[in-house]
This record gives sequence, C-alpha cells and structure tokens, in this order.
Amino acid sequence: MSQAPRIVVRDGASELDRAAILRALITHNEKAGGPSGFQQVCLVVEDPDTGETTGGLWGRIIYDWLFVEFLAVPETARRSGLGTELLSRAEQIAKDRGCAGVWLDTYQFQAPDFYRKHGYQEFGRIANHPRGSQRLFFMKTF
Repeated sequence: MSQAPRIVVRDGASELDRAAILRALITHNEKAGGPSGFQQVCLVVEDPDTGETTGGLWGRIIYDWLFVEFLAVPETARRSGLGTELLSRAEQIAKDRGCAGVWLDTYQFQAPDFYRKHGYQEFGRIANHPRGSQRLFFMKTF
C-alpha cells in the first residue's frame, strides 16, 4: 500500500518544482478544456547602444486570450509612446493569432489610466493589495 502524498514547504523552490506543478496543471486543464494553444508573446525594448534589454512586454496566449504578465517601459522613455506601441503590437499579435481579447492586471500605483485610455475595462479588483493600494484587473475584447 502506498503512502499518501505529503506537503513540503520549500523556501528555495526550483524551476524543476515549478515545471512539475505546471505540468500537473496543464495535464488536468487539457483533459477538461482541450488543448490550450499556449504561445509565448515577448516584445523587448533594447538599449540602442548596448543591446541590453531595458523593458518590454511578456505574455502568453492560452485558450484564445492573451494574458499580459509584464509591461515595463524604461524610466527614460515613459510618456514617449513606447508603452502604447508595445501594447498595440501585442494586441495585433493576439488578433493575428485568433484571440478573442487581452487581459492583464496592474496595481493602482502603476498604470490603470493608461489601460483605460487604450480601451481596457476593469473587471475586478483586490482591495488593500498591497496594503494601502489595490490590484486591478482589466480586459479588452476584439
């Protein structure tokens, strides 16, 4: 008779731990919802002199939606239109790949008005996260 699984807390979890958890989740999801169609979306902002990545957009397409995990514009390029270009290009990639829309989250102290200005609608929020602020969830359908 085999023993029951046990829970172990790992303060220094590895990429192998993450991959194993993700593999279990993907196996379950694809049995229940069919193939996710996972596709990585990455647009980088490079320093023209050094070629170093200084910002960009990181996301993934899963089940016909693009989730934008990170969007970062270098401090020196803010309010230059670079953030708009990153978001617009990611939206076009999502459209070209047949997505229904884009969703993302941001903190109240980051850029909620930027996303509203680009047609995103708030669909949820977590109050007092982090304490004294809020986490906001936005989506845009095509």
